[in-house]
Amino acid sequence: MELYKHQNIKIYNSLTGEKENFKSINEGYIGMYVCGPTVYSNVHLGNVRTFMSFDVIFRYLKHLGYKVRYVRNITDAGHLENDADEGEDKITKKARLEEIEPMEVVQRYTVDFHNILNTFNFLPPSIEPTATGHIIEQIELIKTIIDNGFGYEVNGSVYFDVHKYNETNNYGILSKRKLEDLIHNTRALDGQSDKKNPQDFALWKKAEPTHIMRWPSPWSDGFPGWHLECTAMSTKYLGDHFDIHGGGMDLKFPHHECEIAQNQAALGKSPVNYWMHANMLELNGQRMSKSTGNTVNPDELLSGNNAFFSKAYTPSVIRFFVAQSSYRSILDLTDDGLLASEKGYNRLMEGVSQLDHLKTSKTSTINIDAWKQKCYDAMNDDFNTPIAIANLFEGVKYINQIKEGSETISEKDLETFKTTVNAFVFDILGLKNDKAAAGAGTDKLSGAVQLLIKLRQEARVNKDFALSDQIRDELAEAGIQLNDGREGTTFSTN
Repeated sequence: MELYKHQNIKIYNSLTGEKENFKSINEGYIGMYVCGPTVYSNVHLGNVRTFMSFDVIFRYLKHLGYKVRYVRNITDAGHLENDADEGEDKITKKARLEEIEPMEVVQRYTVDFHNILNTFNFLPPSIEPTATGHIIEQIELIKTIIDNGFGYEVNGSVYFDVHKYNETNNYGILSKRKLEDLIHNTRALDGQSDKKNPQDFALWKKAEPTHIMRWPSPWSDGFPGWHLECTAMSTKYLGDHFDIHGGGMDLKFPHHECEIAQNQAALGKSPVNYWMHANMLELNGQRMSKSTGNTVNPDELLSGNNAFFSKAYTPSVIRFFVAQSSYRSILDLTDDGLLASEKGYNRLMEGVSQLDHLKTSKTSTINIDAWKQKCYDAMNDDFNTPIAIANLFEGVKYINQIKEGSETISEKDLETFKTTVNAFVFDILGLKNDKAAAGAGTDKLSGAVQLLIKLRQEARVNKDFALSDQIRDELAEAGIQLNDGREGTTFSTN
């Protein structure tokens, strides 16, 4: 069933600054490009947050029945320090410091990137191209930009002429910056640069004799500029004009601004209909920074081996924590926040585990169809996962009410209810039931707790309320909550 025909999605478009009705260029098909990592170090937790947001978006679009081609690149060359056009390539610098080949650096940290994303239950992209695998396409793109009058070569390097481009186009259309302001706030060139103007950016850089990563080109042995790769790879796999381009907020300027300029200069058209940007991740109210020590990597968060958090957290609890905030909001990572998310996650999974045990009636006293549409309405509103989660907790309330007998549900509605809950929890939010996954280990626990529940029931029958309360209280101290209901006593773990 093609659900997208019955759901109206609105996306906040960074280009216009407004939520817009989404309409794909080709009905039923979506092309989506997301800027991937520069693989010179272990993946940053802030990057994980960004990719996690687009993983949920990818999942939801697929759930609606769209055929999505999701392209997420790997930057393995050309990204200079501080996102500038001068200095050392980040990967080459790491290779020099560790006295290994640059491609060893690339391999090590690409593997780490994939391992971390697999741990967090990401769906793989449709295509994951690399910058080094598309040097030819980048060279051809530079030729076209030069031929169209927007690029110039100096001493073996090629630069994009921002001032010439701005005469007929708007450099700053995405970031809402004006070239005049950029000129005013830029220090004068010191005579050591080949650029005509400080605002121009590199399309191709001539390699210094010590630069290891280099390729032949019509201009010099060198390497492509960082901005160029995404234009070359996105248009190769998604066409000159595609639906969605995403990335972190920090990429809006200059990276994405330069992408628009390159596409416009080479192909005469803006590349993307909807620009989407995920916001930043903070740690305890401060920007994450290696220099200040205010940082934690994914492995440290998962293992508990860090100075910021009281315990280790599972991948699904972290995913749940991220989903409780809009992708466009700054997210503050704190121990209190993760502890609260863990409790909420456990409550949600406890509700999911009860779905198969609900008894049906001839009629329903709950409007399941209306509740289901509320879940879709939340995701249709710019992928509003916090509201979707609030609706799922409303569903947990229904589960408890049906168990207690204060509400009823028909067999048909229960099937709809179960399908919707499972779709949103597992298929769209990408959560796993960590308790179920640890099932083999919990079988023995369950048996032991059931024995204690039986002993407690016998104590209550014998009016030995002191023993009954002792069993309940000591289980609670161990993180096991007893829940007395009409159907008997069940338990959940915190």
